[in-house]
Amino acid sequence: MNIIGHLINGEICTETARTQDIFNPATGQVTRKVALASVETVEQAISCAQAAFPAWRNTPAIKRARVMFRFKELLEANADKIGQMIGEEHGKISHDAAGELQRGIENVEYACGAPELLKGEHSKNVGPNIDSWSEFQPLGVVAGITPFNFPAMVPLWMFPMAIVCGNCFILKPSERDPSATLFIAQLLKEAGLPDGVMNVVNGDKVAVDVLLSDVRIKAVSFVGSTPIAEYIYATANANGKRCQALGGAKNHAIVMPDADMDNAVNQLLGAAFGSSGERCMALSVAVAVGDVAADALVAKMTVAMAGLKVGAYTDSSNDFGPVITSQHRDKVIGYINHAEEQGATIVVDGRQMKVDGYPGGFFVGGTLIDNVTADMVSYKEEIFGPVLQVVRVQTMQQAMDLIDAHEYGNGTCIFTRDGEAARYFSDNIQVGMVGINVPLPVPVAYHSFGGWKRSLFGDLHAYGPDAVRFYTKRKTITQRWPSAGVREGAEFSMPTLS
Repeated sequence: MNIIGHLINGEICTETARTQDIFNPATGQVTRKVALASVETVEQAISCAQAAFPAWRNTPAIKRARVMFRFKELLEANADKIGQMIGEEHGKISHDAAGELQRGIENVEYACGAPELLKGEHSKNVGPNIDSWSEFQPLGVVAGITPFNFPAMVPLWMFPMAIVCGNCFILKPSERDPSATLFIAQLLKEAGLPDGVMNVVNGDKVAVDVLLSDVRIKAVSFVGSTPIAEYIYATANANGKRCQALGGAKNHAIVMPDADMDNAVNQLLGAAFGSSGERCMALSVAVAVGDVAADALVAKMTVAMAGLKVGAYTDSSNDFGPVITSQHRDKVIGYINHAEEQGATIVVDGRQMKVDGYPGGFFVGGTLIDNVTADMVSYKEEIFGPVLQVVRVQTMQQAMDLIDAHEYGNGTCIFTRDGEAARYFSDNIQVGMVGINVPLPVPVAYHSFGGWKRSLFGDLHAYGPDAVRFYTKRKTITQRWPSAGVREGAEFSMPTLS
């Protein structure tokens, strides 16, 4: 059986001491295995990156950007192949996989602007014959730890910008669907990236802990669940590393009485059930203001959900596919069971989802749950599945208070025709990414992505302008060249321009 290895110093290497099965979620069958890196393998990758760093940091920014231009072209040329890899190991429908890759490519496009993004700041004559300027210098060897739900996009949030900033990179992708990530990294070599600048180590906690403890790793970027994000952030900080750790979410959509209900329903369908709800920006809670709005929402959603098509990635007419593993399927179903046991109403039940021709697949159908309250387990925790819960409140302020009280603050949106209400909502809600009649307010590549509260640990968000700051350190230089023959006396007070 094919074993997915590691990319170290430009070469694929495979170790077989520890491996893990990779499943096709649509069939439930093992299709290949992935090598789980040993401590020695991760240390070898770090050593190669460290050796490559001096030459790469001194490569002009325009030459680093040219690699990214060629890389972008290769990603586009291989889009179908990458989409197939995502579908086979993640289960994402072909059109969804294509969208994921495109959003990743947009981050590569932003990274192509490195010569502009890395320009320093210069001030002439800050004092008599004294000039001062700032430079943005690379950190060294940096690492990324990425989740299963976006094997192409999330790594592309990280390493393109890190690399064009002059760093060398170690990527630890999810061991559940590593093939697309590894293939994308190989395209960088084809694009002209020197060996050692980009390395991939597949593995589990063993690999992660090496990245968090090795003194040669200067920064770590992570996307995943909140418990792991907390561990990554605390451990990285304890070892003196810069860290950004993006965690979980419970994204709410407020549906106001004046909302265009048909539009809201269509938007909620895609935002709640797209990618089987396995998105950190998935809308998992609809907060309906008033029973009239709630009743209309539930009635229209019930009708619309009857048309949802679930199946394998190969059929582009499907709306979404399976969840990632049988264990995760059981976990999602467990949350639906909890909601029912605690008094919620299961309006549309996806627990018994069966797909013709795929009896062993890890499928959960679209599920709609009404009369959910804030004390229920299914409301408090991130389900990460195709489940939309409806909470009923009487006022917009109650809806906002509900959202603000939740421990997560990743994304939210409001459906309304009232500009005053929308502005008040966007100004005052305690959430990092906000949509106005936009259900998935994921920032474009030239803005930055990140939530508030326990959805993000660290000061800088992912990609966009914050990525430049995260992957560089500022150095400020002040210089003076005294005129020939001029000698100044010693000054013992703080220098000023007075």
